[in-house]
Amino acid sequence: MKKVKILLVDDDTTYLFITKKILEQQQNVEQINTFMNGLEALTYLKEHSKEENNLPNILFLDLFMPIMDGWEFLDEFKEVKSNHLNKITIYICTSSISPHDVERAKNISSVSGYIIKPISKIKLVDILNQYIN
Repeated sequence: MKKVKILLVDDDTTYLFITKKILEQQQNVEQINTFMNGLEALTYLKEHSKEENNLPNILFLDLFMPIMDGWEFLDEFKEVKSNHLNKITIYICTSSISPHDVERAKNISSVSGYIIKPISKIKLVDILNQYIN
């Protein structure tokens, strides 16, 4: 069975706790890393950009965080993408229902989906299954 590595980037500790607990219950999840802002996540990805085994397969990204928000993260991510980073599937997971944000996300090639919080267990499992299959 293919195992999945997940990166959660969000400043909401309750969301991180609940989402991590749901993901930990899934047999196909091998590793979960969490970061409170885009800068921490970007630093981690840069440090591991040449180590495919340490990179996440799926990244869930909030848009509105201190220090570096999701939009800034995506701008920077685009600049540092390596062959291994190109393989990361990114989902924006946010409370923003703004049509502008949804449209902006659709225009970013590295974003695979836009999910409005709260994210359900069913949706998380569906995303994992899509990745595995």
